[in-house]
Amino acid sequence: MKTDRQNEIIRLITSADIETQEELASELRALGYKVTQATVSRDIRELRLIKVAAKDGGFKYAKPERHEIAVSERLTRILNDSLVGVDSSGNIIVVKTLSGSANVAAEALDNLGWPEILGTIAGDNTIFIVVRNESDTADICGRIRRLTDQR
Repeated sequence: MKTDRQNEIIRLITSADIETQEELASELRALGYKVTQATVSRDIRELRLIKVAAKDGGFKYAKPERHEIAVSERLTRILNDSLVGVDSSGNIIVVKTLSGSANVAAEALDNLGWPEILGTIAGDNTIFIVVRNESDTADICGRIRRLTDQR
């Protein structure tokens, strides 16, 4: 079922400009799939979908090219190797890294394409992440910890 749904997602984003998770979920529901926003978000992450410029000037989901996947995996390994800690206050997450590693770790976080993240700012060993909704902050912290084996 999951494989069928994810194959359908690839077909949908290839045949139409799907701009949001909500739009993708709506298309899947119209095809008979019972999905939640969390399910679609997980599928997007597992399929490593990225947002690219659409012809109309907006953005759409797309499957990354093979070299983009390799770069993303390398950046994730660097994030894993350099992360020291994760904490938060409100809708801001503070990620501590080894000295000199924050910029590349922030790029790794940006490349994850998590829609809940508005942006990152990196110093030498600290990254500030602004999360769109405060209610998503704990989830994003948990995902970063799981991604980097931090408990």
